[in-house]
Amino acid sequence: MNRLYHNTTAKFNAYFLALDKIREVEANIESEYEEDYSQILPVFYPIDSAVIESNKEALMQARDLASKAIDWHRISKWVDPSYYLLGKIDYYQGNFDEAQNTFKYLNVNSSQKDVRHLSLVGLLRSFIDLRKFDDAVYVMDFLSKEDGISDENRFLLYQTLAYYYEAKGETDMVAPALFRALEFADDKKMISRMNFILGQLYQQAGLDAFAYEYYQKAISGSPNYERTFFAVLYSQQVAELSKSKDLRRVRGYYDDLYKDRKNLEFRDVILYEKALFEYKQDEKEESIRLLTLAAKEPTDNRRQKGYIYEKLADIYLQDFNDFLTTKYYLDSALKQFREGDRNYQSLAARKEIFDQYALNFELIQANDSLISLSRLSPEQQEAYVDEFLKKEEERLIREAEMQKNKKPSSIFDNLLASAGGGSGTSFYWDNPTAMSQGAIEFNRIWGNRQLTDNWRRSARGFQESTNPDMVQDMDDPSDSGDQELTSAMAALNLPDRESLLSRIPKDQATIDRLVDEMEDAYFNLGKLLFFDLKEPKLSISYLETLVSQYPNTVKKPEAYYTLYLANKELGLDFDRYVTLLNREFPESQYTKSVNNPESVSGTQANFESSQNYAAAYRLYQAGQYQASRELLRTTLNSYPLTKNTDRLLMLDIMNTGKLGNLDDYRVKLENYMLNAADPALINLARKMLDGIGGGETIDESIADASQDMEEELESEENEADEDTEEAGDEQIYRVNESQTHVFILAMEPRAAAESKNLTADLEKFHGANFPNDRLRTGTIALDRENTIVIISPFSNAEKAQAYRTQFLNSFNTENLPEEAKISSFVISIENFQQLNRRKDLEEYRTFFRKSYTK
Repeated sequence: MNRLYHNTTAKFNAYFLALDKIREVEANIESEYEEDYSQILPVFYPIDSAVIESNKEALMQARDLASKAIDWHRISKWVDPSYYLLGKIDYYQGNFDEAQNTFKYLNVNSSQKDVRHLSLVGLLRSFIDLRKFDDAVYVMDFLSKEDGISDENRFLLYQTLAYYYEAKGETDMVAPALFRALEFADDKKMISRMNFILGQLYQQAGLDAFAYEYYQKAISGSPNYERTFFAVLYSQQVAELSKSKDLRRVRGYYDDLYKDRKNLEFRDVILYEKALFEYKQDEKEESIRLLTLAAKEPTDNRRQKGYIYEKLADIYLQDFNDFLTTKYYLDSALKQFREGDRNYQSLAARKEIFDQYALNFELIQANDSLISLSRLSPEQQEAYVDEFLKKEEERLIREAEMQKNKKPSSIFDNLLASAGGGSGTSFYWDNPTAMSQGAIEFNRIWGNRQLTDNWRRSARGFQESTNPDMVQDMDDPSDSGDQELTSAMAALNLPDRESLLSRIPKDQATIDRLVDEMEDAYFNLGKLLFFDLKEPKLSISYLETLVSQYPNTVKKPEAYYTLYLANKELGLDFDRYVTLLNREFPESQYTKSVNNPESVSGTQANFESSQNYAAAYRLYQAGQYQASRELLRTTLNSYPLTKNTDRLLMLDIMNTGKLGNLDDYRVKLENYMLNAADPALINLARKMLDGIGGGETIDESIADASQDMEEELESEENEADEDTEEAGDEQIYRVNESQTHVFILAMEPRAAAESKNLTADLEKFHGANFPNDRLRTGTIALDRENTIVIISPFSNAEKAQAYRTQFLNSFNTENLPEEAKISSFVISIENFQQLNRRKDLEEYRTFFRKSYTK
């Protein structure tokens, strides 16, 4: 009787209430998450720390109730389930150590199978969250040997397995895990969501028939209207729209969706999808028009607006090579995403590149114009500014007239027009021409004033002062008002005559500063265009301008080296720059690099140069300056360009100083400051140069910097330890024969281009030898020197190796180099991520020969 009391009371007075609180928090996690249907939905709803914080009280109550079930009812059968709830609460609050300890304790000590299995699944999910995949594999292996797992726990286990593959980027394996999860699912809403994810996965894989089937299944289960809308939209895409040749019918389908008032909040999505359809028809201008309309649609879906701007950026980059417009659309796109969104980091990295392009490009344009104007007489400068302002005013009036007379051209424009007043009206605020003329007249009389109350008063109260944080950002079209108001605001931003005239340089010092800025900008653009934007032709143009207009630039060695690389890539006369480097800069590291193109590079070069740097510094400390210098010179010759080059050159300068050549010491420090890339080492060089300039001896100037160099050495030794770890293949790549593998065929880009029939011959080869394996072929550029053909997927290493054996024995195609065929290899998905990051094929081939070939 006593045990019955404790079981009943623990369950209904404590455990059940705690579980109810946790479910309330889980419901809030789900409701607060904004689903992004433009991307494959995540297997689990992501846990937002802000949501957890707002539910802190509910979790505290759940913890208190679960603790009471344990403390007050120790002989009940609800003690272990209550411990599990405590582990779950710790997990949601991000206390992973405490949660994992609880789950491990229950696995070892609980006599209840369901609780043990739930704890193991909770432990598995926490390991995946922390990206401890080896530990996760161990838990999965342990669970695979367990029997008596309930259907409810099997559902959670397979759902977590799908999350494991999602976290590892093994998209092909997510679907099989979700299939198994659906076998044990009983929640209609969850079943609908999983079917939608499966539809997305199949659509991404190009398996439209399967995608259609699962989108249709997703509609059942009473999903919310948003998911229903996207399921219907995407199922139509894969069933008919992507295959239909009746373009009018497809366009009519999107028009009908747009007119349906149930879809008001999805009009931006409809316009976006129609724009993508038009883009596939090579209707680029129409695509841009639709995307622009989509960006103006009022919506709470910030991510969708971000995708709209991102697509506009992609079009202007890929189809028009318009780097400036790309930059400004990326600015708008990034404003719509948060740091936790999937594509935020990649978008921010792209934006940084285009920010640098815009900064340097616009600087050249502006400085060049100002220098040209400085050569005119004052009267000519004033006449030029007056003409510029006149043309700007005419342009603004003309644009306002065009807006006024604009006629709706499609169902979208008609619907947009019906939502507000038309432009053909005499009412001032609906007349863009009147607004622009009034704004320009205001600007003529009062100048470029900030709009505010009581603007004509000479003294305003502190309550009326302008708060710059409250000024609306007009750069983002999504935040601006209607287009008429925007045109008027543009007129208000006309610069006044005096401010334009004041920008024109009046003295030679200012002109020299502008010229120096342009020198740096030409150099920066040349490098950026070659290394980041992959535009060798444009890079050559800017760098050749640099060396012709600035023949004494200190950047010339690196400019020659980049020109050498760009011309080599284009198959042009790169030997010319080898000659120039040897003639003008025989001691430069760039010269040594072009003279020794077969020198070791990458990880091995970094490791060896780090080791030699440490040894040379120890010789320097021991007073063996000549021996230190010889070791440094040998290292710089063998490994001309590594991450340690700046440090090696600095130590060489210090040896020069210790050997007593003051002039050489000073010149080398000056050149070092102009050419080094490491800010800390540049500051160190400046400190040493200032020392001898202030009357110190060479020894004193070096002594002042000795502490910094000691810290540099310690840092170098730490990095050398890291490189030592990297130098061992087993530390970088790991054998996991049960993991999904791919087959890699690597070759030079030119050889890949010449092997025109390679893909077709591979498809024939697969049809003849692997007809049921659904193998796919893809080609990507690993780096500038290597193009790789990827055959996938193989469920394990054995199947991948069997494919490679068959490939070596019986595959033939025209123009495929025999060396490329023999050097092909297989690689696990996990190791491929490392290879893609490190770009070192020979490093991986060494590991492959050691680990896969017996």
